[in-house]
Amino acid sequence: MRLVGPSGEQVGIVPLAKALELAQEYDLDLVEVAATARPPVCKLMDYGKFKYESAMKAREARKNQAHTVIKEMKLRPKIDPHDYDTKKGHVVRFLKQGDKVKITIMFRGREQSRPELGYRLLQRLAEDVQDLGFVESNPKQDGRNMIMVLGPHKKKTEAMAEARQAQEARKAEAKANPGKSQNPAEASPEVPVEAEASSEEPAEA
Repeated sequence: MRLVGPSGEQVGIVPLAKALELAQEYDLDLVEVAATARPPVCKLMDYGKFKYESAMKAREARKNQAHTVIKEMKLRPKIDPHDYDTKKGHVVRFLKQGDKVKITIMFRGREQSRPELGYRLLQRLAEDVQDLGFVESNPKQDGRNMIMVLGPHKKKTEAMAEARQAQEARKAEAKANPGKSQNPAEASPEVPVEAEASSEEPAEA
């Protein structure tokens, strides 16, 4: 077998008996790390510590792993400006979160003979959010609908990390300034009881 020392140094090709002797001498375990290699590769290590560190790394990787999420936003080709701004706001929020967004233009009746309306609308939306996302899948017809997919410039993990940092910053600020939970300018002034009473008109007899 090819033996690797506890610090990663190459010991060389040694018989099994010699490897076991060295493992006992170092008070370590002899662990096979590459069974398919020729000759097989073994390493002197603390196997318990190795398993623990491997488990911690796997746990951290799962914690930081972000599943790909695709949000969907549906629009009509003749959408009015207010609705467009509302829908665009949702797309902006999704992209900031690091999510992909599937934009679906729904055609009805005679609108199906005007696919250029949907294409222009998708182009307009892509240009409006180009600072946050890019066109991952170009507009294409899908039955009665036209579909485009936008991808975020930021990765999901980056967006999550920024959101956590912002949340922690808000918590720290609130903790440092507990008395500033309400803006004094927004606080409604208290009205004296006498003033309230005098402002009322006397009831007619």
